[in-house]
Amino acid sequence: MNSRPRTTQLKTAALTLTVLLTGAAVAQTFSPDTEKSRIESSQLAAKFGPIPKAAAGVQIGGVMKALSNEYWQLLRSGYLKGADKYGVKVDAQAPSNESDQIGQLSMMNTMIGKGYKALLVSPQSDVNLLPGIERAGKTSLVINVNDAVAPTAQHFVGNIQYDNGVSVGNYMLKTFPKGGQVAVIEGQAGVYAAKQRTLGFKTTLAKNPALKIVASVPADWDRQKAFSTARDLLRRYPDLTAFYCNNDTMALGVVEAVKSAGRLGKTLVFGTDGINAAYDSIKKGELTGTVDSFPILTGEVAVEVAVRLMGGQKLPKVIATPQALVMKGNMAQYEQFKK
Repeated sequence: MNSRPRTTQLKTAALTLTVLLTGAAVAQTFSPDTEKSRIESSQLAAKFGPIPKAAAGVQIGGVMKALSNEYWQLLRSGYLKGADKYGVKVDAQAPSNESDQIGQLSMMNTMIGKGYKALLVSPQSDVNLLPGIERAGKTSLVINVNDAVAPTAQHFVGNIQYDNGVSVGNYMLKTFPKGGQVAVIEGQAGVYAAKQRTLGFKTTLAKNPALKIVASVPADWDRQKAFSTARDLLRRYPDLTAFYCNNDTMALGVVEAVKSAGRLGKTLVFGTDGINAAYDSIKKGELTGTVDSFPILTGEVAVEVAVRLMGGQKLPKVIATPQALVMKGNMAQYEQFKK
C-alpha cells in the first residue's frame, strides 16, 4: 500500500490548519475600520498621481461571495467597468450561494492556477480563503474587497463597516428622542462586516437608554430567514419602532414581514448595501432607507488599486470607499452611482 497520498493529505491539512490559526491570530489585531495606514479612495490621485498604464494582456481574478445577492452583481459590474477604464481583463466569479465556503476556495485556487497577476477576493468568512491567499501570495497580488476580512491579504478595499451602523444609529437618535424598541437583524455570525455594523449601531444607540434593542439575531444574509425572524419578533413586540438589518437582502425580507403585520409606515426598516431593489422599495415607501456602500464604485476602485500596485506604487494597506444613508428625501443625489 502506497502511503504517500495519505502523507500528502496530512501535510496539506496541517498546512491549512496552520494558515487558519495564523490568520485568526492576525485577525485579532487587524481591523480595516481602525487601521492607521488608511486613506480615502478619493485621495488616491492627489497622493499618488496618475494611474500607471497596465501592461498588455494583464488579467485579474475576482472572487466574490455569491451572484444570487444583487450587491455582488453590482460589484462585478464595477470590476468590468474598471477593467475597461484601466485596460485590463477581469475574470469575476462567485459560488451559487453565500455559504459555499469550500466552493469559493476552490474557485480561487483555479484562478491561482491560471496565473492571474492580481486577485480581488471577498471571502464568505474571515478564514475560508486564507489557504488560497497563502498560496497566491507567492505569485500574485491579493486585495481583499469589502465584507469579510482576510487579514493576511496585502491590501483591503471597502467601506468602514462600523460607520455603517453609526449612520443608522444617529438617525434613530434624532428621530426617536423619547425612545422605542429596536431589533437588529445580523448577517452571518462571526463575519467582520456583520460584527462591525452591529457594533457601530449598538454603540451609537446606547447614547439614549430609552432606545432599547430588544433583539439582535443573525439571519445569515438570507431573505427568507430574515422574514421569518422579523415575523416572530413582531409577534413578541407588536409596537416595534424599527429594524436595522446588516444587508438589503434581509431588509427586504423584513419589509415583507412588516407589511404582513400591518405595520408598514409604523415600524421603520433600514438595510445596508444600496442595491437597486432597495432603491425601488424606498421609492414605493416600503423600505425606510439603506446605507449605500456604492458597490459599482467599490469595484472600480478595487481595479484601480490593483493597477496602481502592479505599476509599482506603494499604497497604504487600507483604501476606504464611500458610503451614505440613502432615504427617499436624498435619493436623487446618489442615483448617479447606480450606473
